[in-house]
Amino acid sequence: MPALVALLAAVGNALGTVLQRIAARTVPEGDAFSVRLVRHLLRSPAWLGGIAVIVGAAACQALALTLGSLSLVQPILVLELPFTLLIACAFARRRLPAAGWAASLTVAAGLGLGLAAAAPGGGADQAPAARWIVTLACTGTAVALCAAAALTRSRGRARAALFASASAIAYALTATLMKAATGTFDEHGVGAFLTAWQTYGFVAAGACALFLLANAMESGPLVASQPALTLGEALVSLALGSLVYGERVRTGWWLVPEGVGVVLVTWGIVLLPGADPESRDPAGERTPG
Repeated sequence: MPALVALLAAVGNALGTVLQRIAARTVPEGDAFSVRLVRHLLRSPAWLGGIAVIVGAAACQALALTLGSLSLVQPILVLELPFTLLIACAFARRRLPAAGWAASLTVAAGLGLGLAAAAPGGGADQAPAARWIVTLACTGTAVALCAAAALTRSRGRARAALFASASAIAYALTATLMKAATGTFDEHGVGAFLTAWQTYGFVAAGACALFLLANAMESGPLVASQPALTLGEALVSLALGSLVYGERVRTGWWLVPEGVGVVLVTWGIVLLPGADPESRDPAGERTPG
């Protein structure tokens, strides 16, 4: 059940990302990374629709995290990557090229093999305060460094990838805080949920992630931002699941199929540039990498 709900979240995130990209491509260059960017997007029906879909996806993600471990749920969201390609091609009224199908199938196969071998689980729903302090400091620093590096570059693939990396870390932190908040809700009810600092923490982290994602969408094509976003979020979430909640995966000879799964996912992402749904779009050509 948590895997199925996480899959629904991946589809919702993919649709929301495509809608955000459609809206972000109309943002004037001078409005990037500013309040003007938010004002511009708030007047876009595509962006508002994307936000509505992402909110629904977040609800699915919260349910999945309540039912399963962070190490199980978050890697499944990597499937957002091929779903994004499929949906973007549908919106562009283009057929997904062979490279896109190969990338999608490779990512899905690698993810399935890796998760089956790793069998992630265990751990707790809460963590001590000292562990949270270290987690917030490390993730906050990483987000700031990625965003600062992005701001030194002009529009293009590198800027989009750096903003997406910052957004990925923020989304991973959001999921980590969300798991603690939903665990509090499940065990102690609505009152405890509304008074838990993690509840407001995941809202703030999610808003930050959304703002960084909007800048990634504005900076360059989907094939530049999506790999960094989806793979980065999965990897950081796996690390946080282990470090914050003590979640574990199988070791020993299981590391062999797990490694094969990682290689397949990585190789699928390498194939993605050949499936760029914006490659022949004049608006997409304005963001060379």
